[in-house]
Amino acid sequence: MHKELPHYHGEGQETVLIQEQLSHVDDFQTVADLLKQLSDTTRIRIFWLLCHCEECVLNISAMLEMSSPAVSHHLRPLKNSGLIVCRREGKEVYYRAADTSQSRLLHQIIEQVMEITCLNQKGASHGKRTGKNQK
Repeated sequence: MHKELPHYHGEGQETVLIQEQLSHVDDFQTVADLLKQLSDTTRIRIFWLLCHCEECVLNISAMLEMSSPAVSHHLRPLKNSGLIVCRREGKEVYYRAADTSQSRLLHQIIEQVMEITCLNQKGASHGKRTGKNQK
């Protein structure tokens, strides 16, 4: 669906393609729903953990210093979104990150944001304590 813009600034076929993509609101809603999984610190921590290992609720609870019901509460939306999967072995249920492109992408986002922002902040505060950043 191409719509004439109120002001012409030399737009070409690119603008038509952008407008066409913008008309697919459901696609943007899908992206927003997926990114909502990253809006909670605990879910990010659980998801990050499960990207690195497979664990049961009791071990996840111990690592995050949370109750099992609280961990289960956060596992549910991660599982419903397809970011994590589980398997049952006897009475035990084990969780891990799903082997999907969405799961891998979100893991990369978390890792890169932590590398870019968190490590720089730690380095800056460490430098201030040791005098390395002072001139």
